[in-house]
Amino acid sequence: MIIGVLALQGDFAEHITMLESIGVQGIEVRQSNQLAQIDGLIIPGGESTTIGKLATDFGMMDDLRRFGQEKGIWGTCAGAIFLSKDARRKQPLLGLMDIQVERNAFGRQVDSFEVELDVPALQAIDPENQPYHAIFIRAPLIESVGAEARILASLPDGRIVAAQQGRWLVTSFHPELTGDNRFHRYFSNVVSAS
Repeated sequence: MIIGVLALQGDFAEHITMLESIGVQGIEVRQSNQLAQIDGLIIPGGESTTIGKLATDFGMMDDLRRFGQEKGIWGTCAGAIFLSKDARRKQPLLGLMDIQVERNAFGRQVDSFEVELDVPALQAIDPENQPYHAIFIRAPLIESVGAEARILASLPDGRIVAAQQGRWLVTSFHPELTGDNRFHRYFSNVVSAS
């Protein structure tokens, strides 16, 4: 299995390191022709408008959408915004996943925080299912999920921070910045099944 990480902008190198830690080959994807080489794609955190603008400038938008119709995509932080159908503002979006997101919902960089999350879906990866230590940096909030999407994790106050719709996965937080590879293992299982 080969999982690509969209390497137009953002923290793609950290995802490659996490993929390698679980024995999955990861490659940086910067051009549409590389999509044929991969089985799944991670869209990393960074700046969602910049990622969208560069994907548009490089002529990748339609190719990324076609890829997502057949294979798994996981968006983390800015990647979750880019994967969504609605970010409540005009910017380039893939529009694949039926979620509405609010950018920078938790505030500025100084308002970044870490929290332990209960993620029942990770029990398939870790039978003990310890709480997941999530890192939020200028994170989006998943305001709502459509009928075909399901919530994977919420903050204690009920705000949604992870969701899945078939082969598409989004997290508001940054699993690549932790030593916990369970979300990367979970996504690799999603890719294997699609």
